[in-house]
Amino acid sequence: MSNDYLLAIDNGTQSVRALLFDLHGNLVDKAQVSIDTYQSPQPGWVENDPEDFWHALSRACQHLWANTSVPKSAIRGVVITTQRGTVVNLDADGKPLRPAILWLDQRRADKLPKLSWWWRLLFRAIGMHNTLRHFLHEAEANWIAQHQPDIWARTHKFLLLSGYLNYRFTGRYVDAIGSQVGYVPFDYKKGCWAPRHDWKWQAMPISPCMLPELAASGTIIGKVTAQTAADTGIPEGLPVIAGAADKACEVLGAGCISPETACLSFGTAATINTTTERYVEATPFVPPYPAALPGHYNTEVQITRGFWMVSWFKEQFGLQERLTAESSGVAVESLFDDLVNAVPPGAQGLMLQPFWNPGIKVPGPEAKGAIIGFGDVHTRAHLYRAILEGLAYALREAGERIATRSGVAIKRVRISGGGSQSDAAMQITADVFNLPCERPHLYETSGLGAAILGAVALGLHPDFDTAIHNMTRVGKVFEPVAEHAAIYQQLYPRVYKRMYERLQPLYHAIREITGYPRRA
Repeated sequence: MSNDYLLAIDNGTQSVRALLFDLHGNLVDKAQVSIDTYQSPQPGWVENDPEDFWHALSRACQHLWANTSVPKSAIRGVVITTQRGTVVNLDADGKPLRPAILWLDQRRADKLPKLSWWWRLLFRAIGMHNTLRHFLHEAEANWIAQHQPDIWARTHKFLLLSGYLNYRFTGRYVDAIGSQVGYVPFDYKKGCWAPRHDWKWQAMPISPCMLPELAASGTIIGKVTAQTAADTGIPEGLPVIAGAADKACEVLGAGCISPETACLSFGTAATINTTTERYVEATPFVPPYPAALPGHYNTEVQITRGFWMVSWFKEQFGLQERLTAESSGVAVESLFDDLVNAVPPGAQGLMLQPFWNPGIKVPGPEAKGAIIGFGDVHTRAHLYRAILEGLAYALREAGERIATRSGVAIKRVRISGGGSQSDAAMQITADVFNLPCERPHLYETSGLGAAILGAVALGLHPDFDTAIHNMTRVGKVFEPVAEHAAIYQQLYPRVYKRMYERLQPLYHAIREITGYPRRA
């Protein structure tokens, strides 16, 4: 067992990482290549040539082989996990027809498909008419069919990025059930493509033949082709295992497999998830996503511009720390933690609502971010702490919604993602939730979750319980500080939870006057 390794490919938003794990969940070697090829032909658009994703992945693998001591003969399989909701159009020869549209893209279809009258009546009756319109506007397939009909007419397969990379690896059009997060006609409750009578087929111009075959996460879907072996250096014939979306793998890699444990992800998007065998809609009529653990669901609530806000702050206000870190050789994150710790809990009255992106239902499409409570005492350090506190408040509110809908109280919090490397962010979250916050033993939990899927698929661990027990564990634990938690226990219900309701009419007025955020 000690000589067996798994290769996990994690194609995130900012980089592609090739990761080697052993069967004890140790990250043995890693190679990372930044993705710097994104294009924005118009404001709000975010695209990338699918070939650029492939080239970055290939470079990451080649860098890995150049620097690891692990022999390729010891690697038992490869698993792919990717960013969610990024779509690729392929022609009949399997070649990309246009740049991939990323999940961050903000383009919207103008002319909407018309659903049958009974579907429209039903959505109005249950108060979901606006949510339906949001879906129709946001679906990338609708925009492409409307603005690039020639490309849509030539589209043989319409794939998520995960499906595209699986195709490049195996030559098969197959994707994991756990990767289906996006505007595609997927039945989230049953974990399969929607039945033919489902409204989603009327909502998008996608036909069943354009979609890949679905496979359960943690099953073998093919073998590495000769061309992929030449591009990446991965051995030809190596088994390829169906992975899951990066957030789903992150939850699995953090060992969060019960509804009592909330998994927070401090990434570009901040999320809170629990894993449950029951189908639970944290927000009514908004489905949970398929978990990496087969037969389970992730009750996810997302803050779209989550720790992106931290990056935004560092770019706009953190030049001093960045220059100091470069000159002194210290980690810039430690300097920002010092900035946060110089300010008391509650940021001396500065409160932030982190809705930098509008939502679908909670918050609604009119939502905007807000900061209240400014005074002459406040500095950029107060603003930075208010950002971290605002994100923690929003995630706590989401966690309460999940607990209410599931009927299971959250008893512990586990945090992964880039932001989890900040001790200050971890401590603030523990204090706001008033619960212990645990950091997994390693940072690459998405890749680790993918490796767990591979270990079970190949029989290297007999089942998921054994794999999770052997490959995940808790690192540092942050206990809530009683006097800090007491402050948040007052600010959260008396101020934060009232902000959105009080400000919502003003957001509507802003949109009416300025046209932003755009109305669905």
